Amino acid sequence: MNEYIDKLKSSFQKHADPVNAGGQKSYMKDKFDFFGIKAPIRRDIQKEFLVKSALPVKTILHSLIETLWGLPEREFQYFGMELTKKYARQFSEEDIQLMEFMVIEKSWWDTVDFIAVHLMGSFFLKYPNLRELYVQKWLQSGNMWLQRSALLFQLKYKEKLDTSLLERTIDPLLGSSEFFINKAIGWVLREYSKTNPEWVRVFADRTPLQPLSRKEGLRLLGKSK
Repeated sequence: MNEYIDKLKSSFQKHADPVNAGGQKSYMKDKFDFFGIKAPIRRDIQKEFLVKSALPVKTILHSLIETLWGLPEREFQYFGMELTKKYARQFSEEDIQLMEFMVIEKSWWDTVDFIAVHLMGSFFLKYPNLRELYVQKWLQSGNMWLQRSALLFQLKYKEKLDTSLLERTIDPLLGSSEFFINKAIGWVLREYSKTNPEWVRVFADRTPLQPLSRKEGLRLLGKSK
């Protein structure tokens, strides 16, 4: 594990750009340090670490992610998310705890949204029987980022989206003053309107959505008031 991370660290360091790093840090509200590697270059660097033959055994994934999350530069967390995605077909029920850790620690939209949509989304397709349990847990947690995750994990589900569960996720969050919550409500409704516009129209008409949620949710339907 140490050799894998040390090699990745060395590759990132070789491509560090202090000027870009300053801009990236500022864009993220000075919450994280960066190497300053632009996304296309980072993804190119990562390729050799994410090919099947290079992947570490699944049994050390949790330890790997905890190590990557403990490193200061944000690029390590970006890599950790994409590394975890490589194991989607091997997800076990216990892996949701790893995803919770990834959301709760070093939380910001740039990681939380990927984790919710691409990791939790895949997890709950594999284990639909656990959706209700964790959605309720996250809604009651008081953690905004877990609540946002509860809203967004179905974002790309299309016809597989559980509308009853989505309603029961949105309802306790109505009236929230949190931008990231209201934006997420609008985002998931807008995305689902591509699949089922009539359901979104009816839901929006009978639900006291915040202005931001309503505007975003109905954006593609030509009706935001």
